[in-house]
Amino acid sequence: MKVLITGGGGFLGHQLARQLARRRVLTGPSGKPEPIDEFALFDVGFSPQASAGLPEGARLLQRDMGDRDAVFEAVDRDDIAVFHLASMVSGECEVRFDDALRSNLDGGRYLLEALRQRAGRPRLVFASSVAGFGGAAMPEIVTDTAKLTPQTTYGMTKVICELMINDYSRKGFLDGRAARLPTVIIRPGKPNTAASSWASGMFREPLSGQPCQLPVERSQLFPVLGYREVIESFIALHEAPPETLGDDRAYGLPAVSFTVSEGLATLEGVAAARGIKLGPVVDEPNAVIQRIVRSWPTRCDGSRAVALGLPRPASLEKMITDYIDDFCV
Repeated sequence: MKVLITGGGGFLGHQLARQLARRRVLTGPSGKPEPIDEFALFDVGFSPQASAGLPEGARLLQRDMGDRDAVFEAVDRDDIAVFHLASMVSGECEVRFDDALRSNLDGGRYLLEALRQRAGRPRLVFASSVAGFGGAAMPEIVTDTAKLTPQTTYGMTKVICELMINDYSRKGFLDGRAARLPTVIIRPGKPNTAASSWASGMFREPLSGQPCQLPVERSQLFPVLGYREVIESFIALHEAPPETLGDDRAYGLPAVSFTVSEGLATLEGVAAARGIKLGPVVDEPNAVIQRIVRSWPTRCDGSRAVALGLPRPASLEKMITDYIDDFCV
């Protein structure tokens, strides 16, 4: 079978591709385990190291999700599994509304329509977000039954794609599933325009001895999940038997919540144990980022996902040590 990963040039897409390359099999449209004989990573750009850890012959498709023909060309087999991670990030979506609609909404619809044309019911896993929640009525702890009232364009596009996946699955066009992600840490590399970029930067930059500019208040509470557990969750959600999913195909992933101050204290403890000298964290308030972050949930109940077999979150200390072991040694 073929595996297509949109957003394959990003951190999570690349980590997922490497894990699937090691795994070598997935449940196919037949409902049985099938060997993966083709990998395709779809993104607007790739780093020079994008092929590292991938099987020989893996295809890097430098394409735009807003290009309908490119999306249809990538979905060229009936025996295909798709992980849809491609998305404009939160900060970009707030300032580039039309581009957000083209990339996140039109691109998602093109992908669903391309899968609809294939025989059988191809499986699709979509990376959604807790940014779909918000508004004055948002509960202190969000569950899969909480009302979705996003307060950002990014969150709005994620919610609409969730609803389309539910309906396309209900009609039998495909077998879709959505993983509603909290903030994912710790991402390596440079900061990006996501409003949550600081949540990785507050660990990543100090661990490399560099200063971190902190745009939010140290009292800010926020939910996170480690990248290892996110990758495991994508695969586990793909492998879940369709009869166990019910009529709501969107699953909120479990998360660990802490304040910025608590997170920095944990970082200092890990660094001391590892003999790492940390760079400074400098408070540089940014009203736009703070407003966006305040609109998001602070605690997430992922019990429905855990009951389905998805992993529980690791401790924050383990998330930090995982990052050190994977990217700092």
